[in-house]
Amino acid sequence: MDKQTVVVLFGGRSSEHSISSATAGGVLGAIDRDRYAVIPVGITREGAFVLEDDDPAKFPLDAAHLPEVVDNGSRVLWPEPGGDRTLRVLHPDGESENFGEVDIVLPILHGSHGEDGTIQGFFDTLEVPYAGGGVLDSALCMDKHFMKVALEAAGIVVAPSVTVRRREWDRDAAPVRARAAELGLPLFVKPARAGSSVGVSRVDALEELDAAMAVAFAEDDKALIETAVVGREIEVAVLEGADGVRASLPGEIVLTSRGFYDFEGKYLGGDGVEVICPAELTDAEVAAIQDAGIRAFEAVDGRGLARVDMFLTPSGDLIVNELNTMPGFTPISMFPKCWVASGLSYGDLITELVEAGLRR
Repeated sequence: MDKQTVVVLFGGRSSEHSISSATAGGVLGAIDRDRYAVIPVGITREGAFVLEDDDPAKFPLDAAHLPEVVDNGSRVLWPEPGGDRTLRVLHPDGESENFGEVDIVLPILHGSHGEDGTIQGFFDTLEVPYAGGGVLDSALCMDKHFMKVALEAAGIVVAPSVTVRRREWDRDAAPVRARAAELGLPLFVKPARAGSSVGVSRVDALEELDAAMAVAFAEDDKALIETAVVGREIEVAVLEGADGVRASLPGEIVLTSRGFYDFEGKYLGGDGVEVICPAELTDAEVAAIQDAGIRAFEAVDGRGLARVDMFLTPSGDLIVNELNTMPGFTPISMFPKCWVASGLSYGDLITELVEAGLRR
């Protein structure tokens, strides 16, 4: 059969650029080459679309030297709406190369300008199909405040929190400190619109709040102060397939010496954290977690995929922490691990994502 052309899009302008690039290394190495023709397109930190090398080894997950998309002088010329979806590349010497018609884009972008609905809206405008989340679910889940609003409206329990805008904090921080004190300690301070635990701080004493707010505001002008939930950290992978939405076996984040599941623990193999999948749970707990994951996905009008993070409290309650509409695909990331544990290989997972996008 004729191969369908997939543009693997990665990098981007966010602080998660390197993680997206490392994810690309995994995807380029695992995508079904018998089924798909692949065009790797990188986005530089400055926002230029460039033709990248189709070489998984160029983008390893190496803590000492994280990969990135470097401007090589090429420029990707996307199809225009109403046209034939032909992708062209302008090379540094001025020559234009025709890469044929694109069937679908697989955006493996994390953070702002990639996971927040903007790139999804871009491809909707160009009338180019893409895999993964759509505009609405991406935008909702990128903003932790509005994600909580949508989840609570669907009757899903979330952790108590206070949303603070920078102008409010700069004008008079005292009322914010008072509201934070009412939540009780410990607390977590998070940028409203950032991922991969970038800008997140744990606050064990109120004297630490100001420094934590500064860290969060370095990433976004809106932050959440959230009650720390006591419970097991559970994550479940949700996938939209031909037969509907389904959830994987749940995994668990076990902290041994790390204060919380931060950037280093998630992506760089830092000490003090174990990623376990499948988690040791009863059948009833597994069923409840899978149901909560699917309900959360549907509450935000989910498309394609999501990783749903939640807490299982000692009393057996489930508290949803957040949804990630483009979870990491690195070798130590929870999303692919959960599907592998559920019987779906990494390569087949990529195929399901691409095919779901093509069906839309």
